[in-house]
Amino acid sequence: NGDAWHKKLRRYDIISGWTLNGGKGSGACCQDERYALMSHFTIEIASDMTPALEHAVRSLLPQLTSSGRLITGGELKTMVSSPLIKMFLAKDGAVIVGMISLSVAQMPTGLRSYLEDLVVDSAYRRRGIARALLQAAIDYAGSTGARSLDMTSRPSRQGAIRLYEQLGFRRRETNAFRYSFYD
Repeated sequence: NGDAWHKKLRRYDIISGWTLNGGKGSGACCQDERYALMSHFTIEIASDMTPALEHAVRSLLPQLTSSGRLITGGELKTMVSSPLIKMFLAKDGAVIVGMISLSVAQMPTGLRSYLEDLVVDSAYRRRGIARALLQAAIDYAGSTGARSLDMTSRPSRQGAIRLYEQLGFRRRETNAFRYSFYD
């Protein structure tokens, strides 16, 4: 189950050597020395609603979509405390730099899992953080006994789609439908 996963794999560590100018860490000079050094990131599951979490989510979501409204503190607290949802956080030290949400729910056809809202802060992209967030969520969902793990992605996000396929996601022969309660 998910608790066993959490005890076994408390965090994913990512070591990255990307420099500010986007080149692989080869000793190239850059303006900000912290990018020239190896960076250390961790992946954790949010367990409490904190001001830092609320601030991070409110700054990350606009980098994901311009069509949604910002989540309220109360909604975020409800989400983090829900046994059906796990919010995975990528952290650089104490700073939250990325997130993905996983929902696992029993359906009549089996235990199902769904991924939503994968986003990495623009200053931290191309360092393996999205891959690590996805892998943590995949591992957790698999540990629950879920029958499948579904997600959607806009066709314009070709780089993200390549990553999903590299991690084993396959396109489904289905139509996505949405009923909107708000205009």
